[in-house]
Amino acid sequence: MNTHQTFCVTDFALECGTVLPEAVLAYETMGTLDPDGRNAVIYCSHFGATHEQCKFLIGAGAPLDPARHFIVLTNLSGNGLSSSPDNTPAPFSGPNFPLMTIRDNVRLQRALADHLGIKHVALVLGHSMGALQTFEWASSYPDFVAAALPYCGAARVSDHNKAFLEGMVAILACDPAFRRGYYTNPPTMGLKAVGRAWSAWAPTHGFYRMRAWEQLGFESLSAFLVDYWEKTFAGFDANNMLSQVRTWLAADIGTHPDHAGFEAALASITARTVVMPGATDAYFPKEDAAFEVSQMPNAECRPIPSDWGHWAGSGRNPKDNDFLGAAVRELLNDCRLVPV
Repeated sequence: MNTHQTFCVTDFALECGTVLPEAVLAYETMGTLDPDGRNAVIYCSHFGATHEQCKFLIGAGAPLDPARHFIVLTNLSGNGLSSSPDNTPAPFSGPNFPLMTIRDNVRLQRALADHLGIKHVALVLGHSMGALQTFEWASSYPDFVAAALPYCGAARVSDHNKAFLEGMVAILACDPAFRRGYYTNPPTMGLKAVGRAWSAWAPTHGFYRMRAWEQLGFESLSAFLVDYWEKTFAGFDANNMLSQVRTWLAADIGTHPDHAGFEAALASITARTVVMPGATDAYFPKEDAAFEVSQMPNAECRPIPSDWGHWAGSGRNPKDNDFLGAAVRELLNDCRLVPV
């Protein structure tokens, strides 16, 4: 069932210099906005996901309760619902789709928030690329955001992370069917190879040591690699995937024209912030998160004590979900004490 709506901005100027005739943001709302417009929660989606994969913290009596909060679930560009290579008309279709940065996405989301009548955001949160967006929200609109919960993410992408992403791009390019993005048939062989290579990065060594794939219903490592990783990546549109990788690669709140570098951008974040790296995350290590928090005036670094690596924030492990949920409840309770 289609649960999302779309919000469009015409002649949307991107940071790369391109003007999209129509920028589309797919979203879903849950709950009701208070008359004062201040009970809103912005929940940002992550790589390869739609808003549907962000609902594990939402429900009656859950940390995010539609009876109390107006929850806006947004979709990152390149995911096939918001503006993406496979749904944007020529001349910006396919491999000609321009770079949409994290900041471009957040600017579009802010326009949606204004359209919905949101006056103040109680909480912004997200996993992975959703965390990249959360940091951008908090640094770009410090007077608009009361609390922020970026988990398993960062305020900028490290060189180590960039090396990983560039490796995935190179693997896909080796498939003759890819044709620099001008493919007539999906480069399935390359996409499956990317899935295999990706498999050791999201759930890291502890996950495999515990054979945690069995908790997800896979009988063997081989089944996990084929039936999850190969199948998932073979289902992606290749240009959509690369669009999200480019967005990921470019993420850095320090490039905002109003900030004098990375540390200044971090210092501008006044929201009550709990930064939650995965304790064993290979993409976004807890050491990087600790440095970021050291530059922020109202923040805490609280690693998720999990062996599931980056997947500690993915909604797959109930114990990790409980740890995240406790932080959501705490921040939403705290933000009610902040004068606005």
